[in-house]
Amino acid sequence: MHNLSTVIRFEITRSLKKKSFWLAAISFPLVFAVLFGVIFLSNKASADAAKNLEKQAFSFAVTDESKLIKPELLAATKAQPVAAADKDATIKRVQEGKLDAYIYYPKDIAKERVEVYGKDVGLFDNGRYGSIATSLLSNSVQSEVSPAVRMVIQDKVNTKNTVYKNGKEYNAINEMILPGLFLVLFYFLISFFGNQMLTSTTEEKENRVIEMILTTVHARTLIIGKIISLIVLAFIQGLLVILPVLIAYIFFKDQLQLPDVDLSHIAVDPVRIGIGFLAFAASFLFFTGMLVAIGAAVPTAKEAGSFFATIMILLFAPLYAAAMLVSTPDALPSKIITY
Repeated sequence: MHNLSTVIRFEITRSLKKKSFWLAAISFPLVFAVLFGVIFLSNKASADAAKNLEKQAFSFAVTDESKLIKPELLAATKAQPVAAADKDATIKRVQEGKLDAYIYYPKDIAKERVEVYGKDVGLFDNGRYGSIATSLLSNSVQSEVSPAVRMVIQDKVNTKNTVYKNGKEYNAINEMILPGLFLVLFYFLISFFGNQMLTSTTEEKENRVIEMILTTVHARTLIIGKIISLIVLAFIQGLLVILPVLIAYIFFKDQLQLPDVDLSHIAVDPVRIGIGFLAFAASFLFFTGMLVAIGAAVPTAKEAGSFFATIMILLFAPLYAAAMLVSTPDALPSKIITY
């Protein structure tokens, strides 16, 4: 084990000198920033388009057999009232392009559908016809009930839940945040660094260098050194991903219009955090050792790569049972999976 520090230093230095290491580390926050920018611009464009859609004026006629639509709302929207007997003729006017839209409200909207006919003005803008039909009906009905009843109907009643455990206020979600960060960190490091762990020992074997290395370094020392160096490199890569995000949030939060994060409600339980850290450390060491062992057992990186998909499936398999683990934590399958 006297050459362990040499192996660790060599592996870390060699990896840090590779351009691929820095590209892999920097590409993730860059890709994330690009995706965030695209989503932000897309949502902004959609919101602007929706606002412009509300301002667009178009001619439409309405037949109200339900007697639910308020006449003053029809007058405010400049809708043309049409008798039920003229329904087919009005639909034909829409087909011929003489009228932009026609809305037909049946007698019993609980059993029959509201019919909306419109002239094609584009995939997105075609939604304005259905929106005005729903808006007329909703505003007419809401004006008949009190604000309190309206909140109940719209399912917008605000509730505050307070749960007590051992005589103290308890919030399970807040208790899970800090320990849960170790789970996120574990999946992140394995997902982005697992393949390098798997192929860390095959490179020397393919280049026929392993025989010369083993003449001066014991196999056990080499494997342990590689595992430790991989752990150090994984955390370096993790910091390279997390630091730009933290810097952007701390110094450019207002420019990027990022929401404020209230950390005062997060519960700090040293016992839970300690258990989360120990579970993270043990799991990370186990998977790192297993990936390095598989890489050492196969002759080429190509063969080692074939195992990676299987390992990742097994790694993410518990997430598919998350609902069962939360709803029935005392059930036998839950105990087996979390053992």
